[in-house]
Amino acid sequence: MASQGKKLINDPNDVVTEFIEGLVETYPGLQYLDGFPEVKVVLRADHASAMLDKVAIISGGGSGHEPAHAGFVGEGMLSAAICGEVFTSPQVDAILAVWGIRAVTGPMGCLLIVKNYTGDRLNFGLAAEQAKSEGYKVETVIVGDDCALPPPRGIAGRRGLAGTILVHKVAGAAAAAGLSLDEVAAEAKLASEMVGTMGVALSVCTLPGLVTSDRLGPGKMELGLGIHGEPGAALADLQPVEVVVSHVLQQILSPEGTSYINFAYFTDIINDALIVFIVELLQETNYVPITRGNRVVLLVNGLGATPGMELMIAAGKAVPQLQLEHGLAVDRVYTGSFMTSLDMAGFSISIMKADEAFLHRLDAATKAPYWPVGVDGNRPPAKIPVPLPLSHSAKSDESLSRPQQLSEQGHLLEVAIEAAVNAIIDLRDNLNEWDGRVGDGDCGSTMYRGATAILEDMKKHYPLNDAAETVNEIGSSIRRVMGGTSGIIYTIFCKAACVQLKANTQSVVTSKQWAEALEASIAAVSKYGGASSGFRTLLDALIPASAVLQERLNAGDDPCTAFLLSSEAAVAGAESTKHMQAQAGRSTYISSDILATVPDPGAMAAAAWYRAAALAIKNNYQLHE
Repeated sequence: MASQGKKLINDPNDVVTEFIEGLVETYPGLQYLDGFPEVKVVLRADHASAMLDKVAIISGGGSGHEPAHAGFVGEGMLSAAICGEVFTSPQVDAILAVWGIRAVTGPMGCLLIVKNYTGDRLNFGLAAEQAKSEGYKVETVIVGDDCALPPPRGIAGRRGLAGTILVHKVAGAAAAAGLSLDEVAAEAKLASEMVGTMGVALSVCTLPGLVTSDRLGPGKMELGLGIHGEPGAALADLQPVEVVVSHVLQQILSPEGTSYINFAYFTDIINDALIVFIVELLQETNYVPITRGNRVVLLVNGLGATPGMELMIAAGKAVPQLQLEHGLAVDRVYTGSFMTSLDMAGFSISIMKADEAFLHRLDAATKAPYWPVGVDGNRPPAKIPVPLPLSHSAKSDESLSRPQQLSEQGHLLEVAIEAAVNAIIDLRDNLNEWDGRVGDGDCGSTMYRGATAILEDMKKHYPLNDAAETVNEIGSSIRRVMGGTSGIIYTIFCKAACVQLKANTQSVVTSKQWAEALEASIAAVSKYGGASSGFRTLLDALIPASAVLQERLNAGDDPCTAFLLSSEAAVAGAESTKHMQAQAGRSTYISSDILATVPDPGAMAAAAWYRAAALAIKNNYQLHE
């Protein structure tokens, strides 16, 4: 059922105006034209000096595609951007565009770069003709880079998509280099003919003030959509991104008379619409003149609601596919949100045939705020990982191998470790549930990764007869697989215990030395993490355990009894965190009412492994009595 879309806006009718206000406040190099807000033109703040001896580059269209186009205004790219209302071409009489032309165009003339939509072509075309009648030199380049549509029917042609941004950059760099209007227009036109784009949507966008459409249901994706919320060319079940990327690349790069669609990918998801889509594509001539052996530029563009992580995953899958499956040299990769569709989830991929001249234009300096930095320069054909540096204290493989024969201490250590990690494995879902109420919901999963890694590594190379090195290796296992705060805390915990245990020159570690190691570990975690007793952390389980352990050992209790009693203190301490106000971690942002409903997940995890280890040691002694 459709629902009202949530937006951080004021009046839906003012979103474009208020966007422009925020943009120019953020970037000193941008300004808006006098007559604002009726005249929605963003231009370079230094336009007066820039227009003297350089061709002006102007683009624009309906808003809702931010950062396009205003975010690409700046030296080396656009001179001005004409902003219509959301998904609406600038006013029919094109006065906005004319004022933009007058504001930034000098003797060298101006180039209009227009996406291939009927409204944009008509409005910018009228503006160009009016400007020419006033004596301005004006040229126009139409960009239609959409590769999802079958052969053009009628006069509409292919839509302008994110590949337009690459045309902006080529044209802007050519203008900045001092080329004439004809030369700049020629480079921009050639660039527009070298680029192809196709998009995939996971959700529809919501226009400000309107309800969210439920057209695209759960588990579905649209192939070959435009950037205005219009339906895609086909609807299919959502597939892994590697499959989706492969499909998109195949459509963009299909040569004349051929389609590389891999039907095996879509055996279970083909529907009537997709069959029609595929049949039409089989009749298509090549979208872009790219063949094996060519050099290309890749642009992975987010459509508004796709996280950077997912865009990088798509880019990481696209590069090797372009290299290995299509035989192309990928010279540049641009990944980010360049031309969006409000809050639509999904991405588009643009492939542009490149040569040294185009690469030089793409690498040229620009002050446009949303052009990606750090991408220029030749990239290696393959990224070889930097070798891991060896630790100065690293032991040989032989010394870190599992002993063929375990000592009594080694056997006890194995029993305790196995019980402790199995307790964490069994508690994973509970930990995630608790953490879901007071944190980010992954405590159990994080601890589970560490526990399973410890179990696996212990079978192979823990030197169990050496207590200090075994604890050190537990820390190494944790560091390798556990992310976030928990991973580093437990790594510090193990390293501090290892240092304390190494101070013992005897081959067997006494119970008091284990107690001292626990105390040293707690001190290290408190020192570097900043928490102490009462902060609602794992220390609220371990500090009482350490105190009871030392107390009972000093009172003369046998180590097994002392360990058991201290584990009871750990459990009680963990349970008491329900009544504590968090002073560390994400729980500090949670209200006390919510915190009171669950104990701290980290404390419960610590109590669980500590208690399990104590019980395992007790059971082992009972078996051998």
